[in-house]
Amino acid sequence: MKTVLKTLVLSIAILSFTACNANNKKQNLVLNTTKVEQPKANKQFIKVALLLDTSNSMDGLIDQAKAQLWEIVNELSYAKCGNASPNLQIALYEYGNDNLNGEEGFIRQVLAFSNDLDDISKALFSLTTNGGNEYCGQVIQTSLQQLNWGKNPDDLKLIFIAGNEPFSQGNVSYKDASTNAKEKDITVNTIFCGDYNQGISTYWKDGAALTHGDYMAINHNKATVHVASPYDDLILQLNIKLNSTYIAYGKHGTNKRATQAKQDTNASGYSKANAVSRTVSKSSHLYKNATWDLVDAVAEEKVVVDDLENEALPDALKNKSSTEIKAYVAEMQKERNDIQQKIQALNKKRKAYILEQKKDQSNGLENAMTKAIKTQAKKKQYSW
Repeated sequence: MKTVLKTLVLSIAILSFTACNANNKKQNLVLNTTKVEQPKANKQFIKVALLLDTSNSMDGLIDQAKAQLWEIVNELSYAKCGNASPNLQIALYEYGNDNLNGEEGFIRQVLAFSNDLDDISKALFSLTTNGGNEYCGQVIQTSLQQLNWGKNPDDLKLIFIAGNEPFSQGNVSYKDASTNAKEKDITVNTIFCGDYNQGISTYWKDGAALTHGDYMAINHNKATVHVASPYDDLILQLNIKLNSTYIAYGKHGTNKRATQAKQDTNASGYSKANAVSRTVSKSSHLYKNATWDLVDAVAEEKVVVDDLENEALPDALKNKSSTEIKAYVAEMQKERNDIQQKIQALNKKRKAYILEQKKDQSNGLENAMTKAIKTQAKKKQYSW
């Protein structure tokens, strides 16, 4: 009987080995690495184009965007469509700035749709203000033409435009631009920086109504409220450990890792709590770095370790065998997964603590955007 069992086990092993070798190297590589327990991703996207007025009076708006980016991202990371977690892409435009090309409507695409959260942060921190002409209709139309919005009917496609001059300025009619957006299943949300009724009289509400979007008015000069918690220091300590799990590879690896560190610094420049919010974002499924981090690249099957040139590897892995490299990547993957789970657990306690505080925690841009996104996401069967 034992002999029969041994023969059966051996046969199964041989069949398994044969099946594995019938697949490509990428599949072999996945079998040799530890799988990170992340929310199941799907093909659906939340696509957000953020159009920001960068004229002289908008310094407060830009500051709110920089200070509140990570809380907005965190809120989006909790979205579900069925049992899956949608992907996120953000694009950024600035308009109304004298430093921009007048022939192009004083408009600049700062960043096309991207899921690279570090690049999004870097783009926001590159913005400066200078007086100019604010052409809302033209910047909406430009974003419709230049960005890859896709044709998936299940995608949530949103434009958020913020400013404080009449919505009707410029040669491109905001009504025409909004009609074009509606035809592409894109919702335009308007954020007037100033008095609510003034925004209505200057057509900001009408600009949103044409696509059934939300009209909101915010005090853009209000300082962002950051609530400290007893868990902040622990989360920031975990951020240091999290960063150590990244394996920079390829010609852009070193620079991209420096960008990661720089955006950590930019976040902490606003407050410790903002740095914590960024760390929470880095522990979510939305923080992806497969273009420069070997751990993410292997997990997403973007590279095959066996095919990597020695010069593409960091010094610590140069001249190592494929087996050694795979083992190290698997170790870093497991360590990262453990750290991310600890951050998420602490963040649950942090969120509960913040909710208990009696202070006014409303933040203009953050509240306006997350409220609108959640309302419009229900139409696509998204939930939180």
